[in-house]
Amino acid sequence: MTKALARHGNGTAWLWVHENGDGKGGHCHLLAHVPVAHVPRLTALLRRWLRKITGQPYCKGVILSRPIGGRLGLEAGNPGLHAINLEAALAYVLKGASHEAASQFGLERLEPGGRVIGKRCGTSQNIGAKARKDPLP
Repeated sequence: MTKALARHGNGTAWLWVHENGDGKGGHCHLLAHVPVAHVPRLTALLRRWLRKITGQPYCKGVILSRPIGGRLGLEAGNPGLHAINLEAALAYVLKGASHEAASQFGLERLEPGGRVIGKRCGTSQNIGAKARKDPLP
């Protein structure tokens, strides 16, 4: 995704969380900044990448993608509403946080994230721990 956007002169930032549980199985939540003009192209690429990875045809509903606040461009058209919806989306993906982290960041919704083998969550490097520690001059 990062390379595809970079080819068109755009950067991105993203975070992801793996979850697992009865009735929902293993899945991933991904919050990504994608410039509005690139959403249609990236949507097509996501389906192609999934077909390539799995060797299976794409099944409708496997990728559920919605813009924050329900419509593209909300961040420019109504920044306040976008901020409220972004906070809700972030709180949703962080619902598996520890009680200590939840109290530190004011998270109210906590649910077990299920058994995950491997890394549970991560970010793109441009917003990761090293980038936050060593900001650009």
